[in-house]
Amino acid sequence: MKLKSPAFRDSEDIPALFTHDGDNISPPLQWSGAPSDTASFALILQDPDAPNGVFTHWILYNIPNIMRGLDREVAVGGHYGTHALQGTNSFGTIGYGGPKPPSGEHRYIFTLYALDIVLDLEEGALKEDLLGAMSGHILDQAKLTGLYAKHDALDVSKELSEERSEEDAYDLSVHYDETQPEARDRL
Repeated sequence: MKLKSPAFRDSEDIPALFTHDGDNISPPLQWSGAPSDTASFALILQDPDAPNGVFTHWILYNIPNIMRGLDREVAVGGHYGTHALQGTNSFGTIGYGGPKPPSGEHRYIFTLYALDIVLDLEEGALKEDLLGAMSGHILDQAKLTGLYAKHDALDVSKELSEERSEEDAYDLSVHYDETQPEARDRL
């Protein structure tokens, strides 16, 4: 399975637009090569370089098996679409919380899991709850790493202006498995 983003390449900088220095919105993601018996997907975004240990920035689970990507700017809150749920991040909020390194460059690792079940979890689940529920049900996984370092406010302002003018370059449509067009109605 492969995971990528049209907003940045693996092991390259995450645009400020998707960080706490910018608009703090989630980046668009796309994946391919999921096992045919995938029942749902789960996603965890973590910063392993945080000073007090691994910091979880985003938890999303019960993503329908027909989906092959996430839009830019997934709304903060419990639900994404009709089935996917968001968990509680290390900021203590439900939904996406973008990179916010206190100093230096940090790695932000998006891990997508293909699961053989739909999880029996409520919205707001913690990472530990998700990992426990997924145990023994992971068919495959893929990772995408983005980098981000705290920037000078003037540099961020210039970068955001450029990124906002390039927004149309991102494919903002929901991605789903086109071999199952009837399933699109269930999103």
